[in-house]
Amino acid sequence: MSVRKLSRMFLLVNGMQFLLGTGILIGLWSDLIAYSEEILDISIFLVLFSSLLSMAGLFSLTRFQRRNYTESMENLENLNAKLREQRHDYLNQIQIVHGLLELGEFESARDYLRPVFKDIMKVNRALRTSQPAVNALLQAKMEAAQQQGIDFYLEVGTQLNELSMEAWELCKILANLIDNAVTAASRNEGEKRVKVQIEENRSEYLFLIENNGPKIPQEQRKLIFSRGYTTKKGEGHGMGLSIVASILKEAGSSIRLESSDEETVFSFLLPRKKTERGVVSSSAKKDGGRRCQFIRSK
Repeated sequence: MSVRKLSRMFLLVNGMQFLLGTGILIGLWSDLIAYSEEILDISIFLVLFSSLLSMAGLFSLTRFQRRNYTESMENLENLNAKLREQRHDYLNQIQIVHGLLELGEFESARDYLRPVFKDIMKVNRALRTSQPAVNALLQAKMEAAQQQGIDFYLEVGTQLNELSMEAWELCKILANLIDNAVTAASRNEGEKRVKVQIEENRSEYLFLIENNGPKIPQEQRKLIFSRGYTTKKGEGHGMGLSIVASILKEAGSSIRLESSDEETVFSFLLPRKKTERGVVSSSAKKDGGRRCQFIRSK
């Protein structure tokens, strides 16, 4: 159950108790005096029940949030460790390039720098949003795709400054969709490609996750977001897309699927959070106006 649903449930239960108690107090005041001891016992029971329910709910909320925060922190720690490793490696690379330049081997230095520069650009592009958890997730998925020999294209045209949902909820959506895209692309016999695109306009963020895996048949598209439905073998599958659809529904959005022989695309929109004046910030407009470039991980 989501945090939003639990909060609504607690508000509803406590509101009903308040209205019920107020109604009894107003309508039966004269009778309450005659049965004061019984009413006191009932009141104590209601207070204890309400307290127990609130404690159970707060415990569930805390546990739910702690689990998601732990996942985000693990992603951040992995990203931080990766950056430290790359910094040490780049220092060694610079020493090699410096030596080649000292020897006048300019062509060799340029050839040596080309893959190093591509590796640097992959990290820079993955760190372009203002959401550390999203950055860490994109970096981790890029590395995982690279290990499987899949070309990973990342196009980021926004910093997600006005994200209307918790970052860890967005990470759940992106993680499930990217994992499915990587699985689909890995089934392709030729080139394996996954593309993640994040854009913005004045009122919404646009997310597209594309892969060049096998086409999804029309009859499967109607069932693919159902809980428990999967085309993967083994147990433990069939929940990812259902979770994605559920989170987006809670956020007032939905997911769209398009599939052809060339590519399969999952896309969804998220409303941007309004500023105090009801418009997006000028910095977001400026970031949204820049043109984006593709990054290739191979």
